Amino acid sequence: MPRVTLSESLEVSRIVYGMWRLADDSNTSPEHVRAKIDACLEQGITTMDQADIYGGYAAEEVLGACLRQSPGLRDQLEIVTKCDIVAPIGKYSDRRVKYYDTSAAHITASVEASLNYMGIDHIDLLLIHRPDPMMDAAETGAALDALIAGGKIRNAGVSNFRPWDWDLLQSAMTNKLVTNQIELSLAARDSYTNGDLAHLQMHGIAPMAWSPLGGGSLMTETSDVATRMDAIAADQGVDRAAVAVAWLLAHPAGILPVMGTNTLSRIATFGDALRVSMDRQTWFELYEAANGYEVP
Repeated sequence: MPRVTLSESLEVSRIVYGMWRLADDSNTSPEHVRAKIDACLEQGITTMDQADIYGGYAAEEVLGACLRQSPGLRDQLEIVTKCDIVAPIGKYSDRRVKYYDTSAAHITASVEASLNYMGIDHIDLLLIHRPDPMMDAAETGAALDALIAGGKIRNAGVSNFRPWDWDLLQSAMTNKLVTNQIELSLAARDSYTNGDLAHLQMHGIAPMAWSPLGGGSLMTETSDVATRMDAIAADQGVDRAAVAVAWLLAHPAGILPVMGTNTLSRIATFGDALRVSMDRQTWFELYEAANGYEVP
């Protein structure tokens, strides 16, 4: 599994395991979670993607139970988590409305809670989960810098930010933001042409891609792009998911797909995407099929 350097203190696996649904599994035992992580490690996938809100604010605790039961496991992993979404569920069930909070107090409290839930002493990468229209960039940036200085987090980044959101926050920070986790897939192609990927490439930033299989839609739909993916998959001895992920990997931006599933057999095939040959014409054939028209 290739490794990607995001900063002097952070190297991640090219494919990331997304733990969005970890707490939704019928089996959340430490042993079962360990089996999922082991299936990743066997392929060289060492980067685990979390968020405080996942599982109704429960997924971090599920991971933490596994880490506490497996001494030394945490040292084999890079742990990513996110904060700033406050939804009226779980520990925030008393809130009247869903909102974003990028205040220093909330970010700091969220980090402390995440460290406690996961039973770890630092977070390798903290992402601001959603752009906050009420963000005070100076306050947010100072809070992230302070958390890095204090060793609570090693790196900071963002998720779902547009270029101008990124630039605003970065302008208020001493440390460099190291990634932007955005929606990218054959089903979500806007970032290829709206400036999002161009902005990251200009700054030498590798993006993380959430929902690289279109929330599962690319695996179940019957369409021209599905037919083309299936033909490539059959020719190269992989499944449709591997082709969809290979399409992302082929892009020069160095996209890091975040793969999320609770099925052990599917986790074991994440690395198949690295075996798919994706030349420029094949890439554009899939792009054309997904768009429903040829490029101008």
